[in-house]
Amino acid sequence: MNIHHGAVMIALLSLGLAAPGQLTARSDYDPGPGMIQTESAVSGLHDFDFLVGHWQAHHRKLKHRLANSHEWTEFEGTLSNQPLMGSYSNVDDTVLNVPGAAYRGVALRSFDPKAQQWSIWWLDSRTPSDPLDPPMIGSFHNGVGTFYGDDTVNGKRVRARFIWSNITPTSGHWEQADSPDEGKTWETNWVQDIQRVQ
Repeated sequence: MNIHHGAVMIALLSLGLAAPGQLTARSDYDPGPGMIQTESAVSGLHDFDFLVGHWQAHHRKLKHRLANSHEWTEFEGTLSNQPLMGSYSNVDDTVLNVPGAAYRGVALRSFDPKAQQWSIWWLDSRTPSDPLDPPMIGSFHNGVGTFYGDDTVNGKRVRARFIWSNITPTSGHWEQADSPDEGKTWETNWVQDIQRVQ
């Protein structure tokens, strides 16, 4: 990541986290004169509108990734999401109440209208000075969002995948999987089910 890109990411994150009290539903958002028609014509721009608001989250996370492990840890958490840049970006503030080691994270998403794809970055409170991982990139089709990127597990490069599915106004399902063989096989290692609070 170059310095300019990093500065832009930090500015966006600061903007999203500086005004948590301004988190509102999409129906209350006023982008200004002349913007509604233009934005509504951009396919994919509003794919993450469902996530705006406050959520309770139940997590199941595999204890050891890509190690033939079948032990899972379950824990609760919260997620708060708000739109930025007229819905061309959005940000989550996530609390993960892992037993004995609770932490926070920020997911920043940015929409590319030309490619009609979203990019997703993750900032982890446990490693705040580390460079951000490459983004997960993808889109929604028939109500299911699929995103791919590169990750490292035990020092080895792997393909990573996020899937958003079972989306309703009050609930949703997210899962993360890794592939050690360029997508031939996948191991799901994290599942999150969310319920709307407001």
